Amino acid sequence: MIEKVNPSHPDKLADRIAGAIVDLAYIKEPDPKIAVEVLIGHRQCHVVIETSSPLEPYEISKIVHRIGGNVQTDIRLVPQDTHLAANQRVGLRCGDNGIFKGMPLTREQKQLSDIAHQIYAKYPADGKYILDGDRLIICQSNASSAELRREHPGAEINPLGDWTGGTDTDTGATNRKLGSDMADSVTGGGIHGKDLSKADVSANIYAFLKAQKTGQPVELCCAIGDTEIDGIPYPEIVAVARDYIQSVGGFEKLAEWGLF
Repeated sequence: MIEKVNPSHPDKLADRIAGAIVDLAYIKEPDPKIAVEVLIGHRQCHVVIETSSPLEPYEISKIVHRIGGNVQTDIRLVPQDTHLAANQRVGLRCGDNGIFKGMPLTREQKQLSDIAHQIYAKYPADGKYILDGDRLIICQSNASSAELRREHPGAEINPLGDWTGGTDTDTGATNRKLGSDMADSVTGGGIHGKDLSKADVSANIYAFLKAQKTGQPVELCCAIGDTEIDGIPYPEIVAVARDYIQSVGGFEKLAEWGLF
């Protein structure tokens, strides 16, 4: 059983805005320290940013409007906590306490991901999809239910009828769709809106990729300030995550679909 939401779902808009802000921080400096939270809905977008980077409110507003549309912005920029900043002064170390799990993707999870991508390519609007064995549920806004039934016979299509969706009908918040992003690898930490020093980003990506490579579950934990995870120096964990994020096109692109 697995659920996927597409990049136009309000929660993914929030993730994408947060990711784009992290991308901006990496343009400003090679190893920024940043954490972003976004709440968007009903023509309002609230953004809270803790960062070492010299970001400007107008730059953030431009990102919000590009991704979230015509919304009013409430932007709060504050320095990163001094204790957290001090943790990284002598080199990359685990940026938080956490537990991390990597699980090999199942055939069902890959199948739904393919279905979601195919539907979104034709209908690039808010949508959510569930696959449970032979039961496929498709909720796709701004699309003809009759046409979707012809394209996906046997699926349950838009149970409440055709709908418009988006942030005029629902709110979105950062890291609220981690099941869609990580499948069975979800633990407590979100992968969006944070720099690579944060274990929620780097250790989660490392564990997920290792599970896909080995075909075996991966379970890890760390304490803030640890210099290695899984017997590997933390900078190497970060390098694995950095390479992956660069391969998909950046933090905003990662936020569109998550890790699969």
